[in-house]
Amino acid sequence: MSHLLFQLSLAAYLAAAAVYTVFFIRQKKTLHTVARVIFCVAAGLHTVNIAARYVEAEHTPITSIHEIISFFAWSLACCYLSFRWRYAVKNFGSFAVLLITILMLAATAAPQAILPLPPELRTWLLPVHASISIVAYAFLSLAAIGGLMYLIQERQLKQKHFGFFYHRLPSLEALDNLNQHCIGIGFLLMTLGMSIGTVWAFQLGGHRGLGWHTKIISAMITWLLYAGLMHHRFVQGWRGRRAALLTVLAFAAVLLTFWLLLMKGVADYGA
Repeated sequence: MSHLLFQLSLAAYLAAAAVYTVFFIRQKKTLHTVARVIFCVAAGLHTVNIAARYVEAEHTPITSIHEIISFFAWSLACCYLSFRWRYAVKNFGSFAVLLITILMLAATAAPQAILPLPPELRTWLLPVHASISIVAYAFLSLAAIGGLMYLIQERQLKQKHFGFFYHRLPSLEALDNLNQHCIGIGFLLMTLGMSIGTVWAFQLGGHRGLGWHTKIISAMITWLLYAGLMHHRFVQGWRGRRAALLTVLAFAAVLLTFWLLLMKGVADYGA
């Protein structure tokens, strides 16, 4: 059942990405409405898919490459919708849905078999730590998308090249506010996720903690980069191009940490 729901949600995401792309080119309001409805349907189907897989696996479905990437894509969809109703950022959905669709296609390429969870990992700390961390990465992903859009728009303004992208991208102020919003939430969630992960590591103890060594270093570097970004934004008042550029560069550390998570898998944390 969960496999069918995943395929249906993937098809809906593909349709939403296609309509959003056409809308980005033609800028017809009707197309935007259709794309948004299809995307909401896709996110709804994906939510049911996650729930169905939870029932089938009898634990939170974040124990394989397929499940982790799928959960990441679902988190992105939910995070985007969570602020979409408060912040109107022109054409941001076209970029966000494209990334979600790419992740879903990547999840499709991974084995979809349900993996058993070792008894020692059947603890509430696993789903809480992993899910909070992935949601944090989702918000930081959206911040990176906003930062990239900012750099593109800022470059066009600087060169006075008011072409195709200029009329389709939001204002620099809107993108800067989006960046600040997503980084603020993402950093808080990342801090919470790392704190819970540290408690879990101490509970596992012994040689099991050593299996986390590479991921801990990567996660700490990522946290320090975003802590520095938070300091510059909220204490020193950094805004604009510098903040957007640092957001994009810091996201490379998020990708590295996420890649390390995929290489070993959540189910192998205790190995």
